[in-house]
Amino acid sequence: MKKFIYKNKHLLSLIGLFLVCVFVYFYGINGYALMDVDETRYVSMARDMFHSKDYSTLYLNGEYFFEKPPLYFWIECLSFGVFGKVNEFSARFPVALCALLTTILVYLTGRKLVSHRFGIISALILATTFEFSMLARYAILDIVVAAMIAFSVLFGFLTQFVCDKNKKYFWWLFYLFSGLAVMAKGIPGFIIPFGAMFFITIFNKTFKQCFRPIYIIPGFILFSLIVLPWHIIMLKLHNPLFFNEYIMKHHIDRFFSSNEVNRKEPFYFYLLTILWGAAPYILSGIGVFTAKLFKRVKVDFSNMTNERKFLWFNIITFCYILLFFSSSSTKLITYILPIYVFSAYIFGYIWMEYIYENKHLKAINITNYILGSVFIILSISACFMKYFLPKQLYLDIYSAKWFCIFLFFTAGLLSIIFTLKKKYINVFLTFVIFITIISAFGTKFFYNIDYKFGQNEIMQLAKQEKRAGHTLYVINNRRKYSALYYYGAKVNYILIEKNTPKLSNEDEIFNKNSRAIIENEDLKEISDKYSLEIIKKGRKYSLVKFKG
Repeated sequence: MKKFIYKNKHLLSLIGLFLVCVFVYFYGINGYALMDVDETRYVSMARDMFHSKDYSTLYLNGEYFFEKPPLYFWIECLSFGVFGKVNEFSARFPVALCALLTTILVYLTGRKLVSHRFGIISALILATTFEFSMLARYAILDIVVAAMIAFSVLFGFLTQFVCDKNKKYFWWLFYLFSGLAVMAKGIPGFIIPFGAMFFITIFNKTFKQCFRPIYIIPGFILFSLIVLPWHIIMLKLHNPLFFNEYIMKHHIDRFFSSNEVNRKEPFYFYLLTILWGAAPYILSGIGVFTAKLFKRVKVDFSNMTNERKFLWFNIITFCYILLFFSSSSTKLITYILPIYVFSAYIFGYIWMEYIYENKHLKAINITNYILGSVFIILSISACFMKYFLPKQLYLDIYSAKWFCIFLFFTAGLLSIIFTLKKKYINVFLTFVIFITIISAFGTKFFYNIDYKFGQNEIMQLAKQEKRAGHTLYVINNRRKYSALYYYGAKVNYILIEKNTPKLSNEDEIFNKNSRAIIENEDLKEISDKYSLEIIKKGRKYSLVKFKG
């Protein structure tokens, strides 16, 4: 049996990794509604594209949408076509598939350049990194962007290691996936791969190699064939609006100013994001990094093995991505997703040395005790949440209470016990299983809790009014796209400001066939201006009819 396992360890590892990914990325993704804001917005746009067969221009609720390139929406349409319907599963499947393919690539690249153990540990770390695993079950474009960037940069890394006769193929793949990254995200899809390879080749003293005609000419032809056609078509169809919106507002202005989209955060925002996003492995990384700082370890760059070079390639790329996104004025937590591919390799080195070479014992053992203790304290505290949380909030989260208590307590206790018994592989597997269970079985709990804060009401009202054949309005809340998705047709979003003397479309909204969703906090102010009939009042939102 041992001989069979050893002989087929690569195949068995792939199968095992695939099964973990099925639970982390795919299991139950059809079991909960699409989430405001981005899921409902992007899937509504993809649905409109799928039904209209207009695969060039993006529309949101019937209006031009020039924020993003179309790759994500094309992939969504392909999924709708394959599965024959637009629903939660077909919307989330392409994103989960991108996450799966990226995880497999991390395994294969790590296995080729370092070792089989390193490849599987790094891939499992990526799959069970908290933010990556959660957003891989979320139908937005950022995982697609992360996948394209990961493929591009890792193929770029491989150009530094493969034999000369094969380098051109990996350079061409680098350019190909850089082009796809641009078609997924725009300018960052170019800046991140090319910027990373600039620093990597400088570090590896191979910068001149990049300009060999056999690499750069076919590469840029591939890149141009992917990137230019759609951009040229859009400029011809919609210039100057497309240039002003897509290039100036959503690329240049977003990087240098957040005034247009109101997403300004401090420079250290992504450092804080990674502290929770890279859980549960970030603590061990911080512990080892701190220990090395105190020891003042010297690095010999002149006599570095390929394994150590690969580690430094990932450190350089990690720092570059962090610096790039931190320098942008506009910040969202999802933008940082590409960094987790490279942090997985960094943590993979640390955990491989910890498990199999007993290095970093003091640093990681301490972090295991800290994390395990925090988990136990949280789980015990949660048993008494009834006594210190507001009653309504407690009722909202009650469905996930015992699931979280049992899971956190068990994971915390096992991580401490296995550390004490020096069974370090078991500590690692505890964290892998912990995130796998959260992702596969906990996501539905957490989403359903979030829906209780208003989205459930919007979804139910939108479906109800669609069945009734009423024209739907949403007052003073343009970002509630769950109304758009679950209504299944154009929704009229109206802003009624304090000094608005008269609605521009009174005839339509006062029509007896029209209904409006209004947040309860706005009801009194709006009812002072207009005569309203409250048809259904919920906890946060109400359905009303305007009376002329």
